[in-house]
Amino acid sequence: MLNRIKKFLSHGKSHILEIILKGLFWLAPIVAITAIILWLYGKVNAVTGYLFEIIGLNPEKFPFLWTIVGVCLLIFIAYVVGIFVETSLGSFVQKLYSKIPGYGTIKELINIFNTSKSGEKKVLVVFIHGFSKEDYNIGLMYSTKQSVIKDHYTVTLSMTPIPNGGFMFEVHKSKIFVIEEATFDSNLQYLLSMGVKSMADILKTEPKSIDKYKTIEEYLKTQES
Repeated sequence: MLNRIKKFLSHGKSHILEIILKGLFWLAPIVAITAIILWLYGKVNAVTGYLFEIIGLNPEKFPFLWTIVGVCLLIFIAYVVGIFVETSLGSFVQKLYSKIPGYGTIKELINIFNTSKSGEKKVLVVFIHGFSKEDYNIGLMYSTKQSVIKDHYTVTLSMTPIPNGGFMFEVHKSKIFVIEEATFDSNLQYLLSMGVKSMADILKTEPKSIDKYKTIEEYLKTQES
């Protein structure tokens, strides 16, 4: 056990930082979802206990029934909220919130991450020319709409190991190549590894020559057909 710890520490600070970041990114959604569930459980638990007291029952004497009623109440609330979101009333509330500074930006970011998971509005992993003709940088395209410059598209190159910043470039369509097998998650793993894992390792594919990849123009044509 001691030898394993020594071997782990011998990789250096960058390796330890990478492991810590991977752990944090893995824990973040679990902690967030757990916190929301616990908060909802507390609210539903309080409402259920109040309902039991109204009808003259002690909830602590009927724990199983209390749980069943609580779960049913939670499902009912979720159903009502779902209907509310799909109606014009939900749209009206969203319009009110959209006037709050920053709400639109946050909502758009959440939509980007959600749709990148569901595939409705796929975030493309691409590569563009780097500092010389032989070099390339891997980045993301959050939109396939043309830039303000004709035949150019916006490509974002994120920082590593923490992708909380980066650079945006307006790149000509002939210089953008799409890695079709890659996803948003693949790119995140690539950034967190800081080069320890290549994109080929993450995708579990063999390296291919540049002419085997479609340009963004070719890719969009295949999506239209």
